[in-house]
Amino acid sequence: MHTAPLFVHCCHCRWCQRESGASFALNALIEADRVELLAGQPVVVDTPSESGRGQRIARCPRCHIAVWSNYSGAGPHVHFVRVGTLDTPDALPPDIHIFTASKQPWLQLPPGVPAVPEYYDRQRHWPAASLERRAALLARTAPRESP
Repeated sequence: MHTAPLFVHCCHCRWCQRESGASFALNALIEADRVELLAGQPVVVDTPSESGRGQRIARCPRCHIAVWSNYSGAGPHVHFVRVGTLDTPDALPPDIHIFTASKQPWLQLPPGVPAVPEYYDRQRHWPAASLERRAALLARTAPRESP
């Protein structure tokens, strides 16, 4: 990742629990063009999601660990990078805990980090700089109308 992510989600939905085999998934949202592959090409697997719109999971071709996902809402332009696959995952703690209504009951969330029962209002939680980056990304990737 060439820059800091837009935002970091700690998702506690049952789908993320199932896919990660753990209590949650920790994803750093970042523009795809700010991610550089250092070797090889990922194997992309179309996977169902709770929304019904699916996601595309990019997996290491050697060990098959999920490296990032692309969800239908953001398409190929935003990678949801699995923080645990990074060399320094400690550098990216969650900015928010989402879908906490289905979190494991024994898991205690840290104080001071926003936590919401389902999804959240981006305008309320994202830093201004991330909202600006998102707006620039949308402007670059929006379909152009033909003359």
